[in-house]
Amino acid sequence: MTYPQAATGLLGPGMPDAGWNMDMNPAIATSHARSERFGLCPGARPDFSPLSGAALSTLVDRNRILYSHAVPAMETLYQQIANTHNMVLLTDAQGVIVHSLGDADFLEKANRVALTAGVDWSEESKGTNAIGTAIAEKAPTTVHADQHYLAANHFLTCSAAPITDHRGNVVGVLDVSGDRRSFHKHTMALVRMSALMIENQMFTSAFENAITLHFHARPEFIGTLMEGIASFTPGGRFLAANRNGLFQLGLSYPALQAHTFSSLFGLPVSALFDHYRTAAPGLLDLCMHNGVRVRGRAELRLTNGVHVLTNASEPAPLSVPAPTPVHKAAPRRLSGLRYLNTGDPQLEQVIAKVDKVLGRDVPIMIMGETGTGKELLAQAIHNDSPRADGPFVAVNCASIPETLIESELFGYEDGAFTGARKKGAAGRILQANGGTLFLDEIGDMPYPLQARLLRVLQERMVTPLGSSKSIPVNVEVICATNHNLRKRIAEGLFREDLYYRLNGLVVKLPPLRERTDLETVVRKILAAEAEGGRHRISDEVLALFRRHKWPGNFRQLTNLLRTAAIMAGDEEDICLRHMPDDFLDDVAGEPEMPASPPAPQAPLGAGANLEELELAAILQSLAANGGNVSATARALGVSRNTIYRKLPHLK
Repeated sequence: MTYPQAATGLLGPGMPDAGWNMDMNPAIATSHARSERFGLCPGARPDFSPLSGAALSTLVDRNRILYSHAVPAMETLYQQIANTHNMVLLTDAQGVIVHSLGDADFLEKANRVALTAGVDWSEESKGTNAIGTAIAEKAPTTVHADQHYLAANHFLTCSAAPITDHRGNVVGVLDVSGDRRSFHKHTMALVRMSALMIENQMFTSAFENAITLHFHARPEFIGTLMEGIASFTPGGRFLAANRNGLFQLGLSYPALQAHTFSSLFGLPVSALFDHYRTAAPGLLDLCMHNGVRVRGRAELRLTNGVHVLTNASEPAPLSVPAPTPVHKAAPRRLSGLRYLNTGDPQLEQVIAKVDKVLGRDVPIMIMGETGTGKELLAQAIHNDSPRADGPFVAVNCASIPETLIESELFGYEDGAFTGARKKGAAGRILQANGGTLFLDEIGDMPYPLQARLLRVLQERMVTPLGSSKSIPVNVEVICATNHNLRKRIAEGLFREDLYYRLNGLVVKLPPLRERTDLETVVRKILAAEAEGGRHRISDEVLALFRRHKWPGNFRQLTNLLRTAAIMAGDEEDICLRHMPDDFLDDVAGEPEMPASPPAPQAPLGAGANLEELELAAILQSLAANGGNVSATARALGVSRNTIYRKLPHLK
């Protein structure tokens, strides 16, 4: 039987079945010998105490780049193994768990051996185990049942793969651990693929002010885990390549240091820049130094995250040397639409609609109250779209002063106005080239600028202020608003032609008070915000959450949970004493939802009138839906306003 570390392919050879043993696996025997030298006793109870809250917070901050790129991949991996009595774990380079996701039915067993954030799983601490041994061997490792050195871990089966940076250094480990009876031969393949995905994402974000080339002999593999990725300075000097890039180039990392883009791919950098000056550049046709022809896609990543390619021999009209800073959202720890789908029927319908138009060049308009997660949905749409590798640029049309929004959106040339930056600045639209432009609060965009935006969307060309030259741009547009745009059209505040250009698909996010998945949402926010997700909400606090109207929606809930987690400190349960006083005052002033709606005053029989029958039907449905007005309205096929009109005490 071949041990996984000897595998040369992406997925490796066939994985071992549940009957493999240490005698058939020399690497496990070597690890056991190391464990013995560490002075560990197989029958001893190991130290499962986690780091303190402050130390865990420091650990997460120290591994922020790894964490931000790994969590979306962990979410995707967990979706594939959910309900199989397994957990997905991420550790740092020393084997300390940074983040975990797990099946509820396995959590109790996992807690016995502390498969949780802040616990050390290096070989020095736990002996032979997949995480520690993968670090020691610098190779993917499966450790099953009694192959674990410590008897306390014999009920586990674990598959782990190291995550390396562009220099080949181990920066973390991705692991799937579960009940030994849940062993599956494909688990290691999934773990290795996910680890490679994390490595590729970390690689593409590691080099700023650099040309990054994505390439493969088969064009359909560009953008997949199989693609080669190589980065070069703007002048063409080689910087680094990912695992598949090194394999396709056929040279070692030290040997590549003497090469340039031209010597490796037979194309001068100036020709590369010329290619991307065309309106609709296709894939590059390249011939590598070894004679193999490949197809490629290149981008120039500037310090601010913008992807631009211009002719290096001419001055750039939009100031490539000194671009305007991009005010874009911080990297999300959420993966995409699947992560947002937490069980609410209304949101599930929104996601199903959006999923059907991904990559179809259909503009999306998101309606909803302030704080309902419109930008979060827009980011998830971008992450799941074919443009996920491109920039996501968010513009809040209501927060930029009216006198500045034109230059912010469209950019400007040197001397376009008093105080303008020397050499000009790229606007937000051009910064989103190749990716997604999110226009939040589009209803507040000044009327005169709406015509310019419409022209850009129709012609796909941007003309900066003070310039006579138009620049091609290719962006996907997502808009959001809490206004009734039809009403604003009637008031002369919004252009009707722009409205119909933007509303290809209109979806409405429900406010938090109408959501049926509050408990799930709370758990997800705590997992993302509260130091590794070690806190949980007490029943008494959850009861108050269900009563509250949440005028600030998810923004209010997120800030509240973040504060409460800090107040709780090392306590596991978040209780009433950890809640801010203003929140408790607000809830105290709100009417409590009755446990069961009041019964009609008189019995209903043959003499009941139509209004009494309607009231009885509403009350019966309201009771069946636990007092949820939105669910009751959907069940009866009426609007929420109808329910409130019939039962005004619910307002």
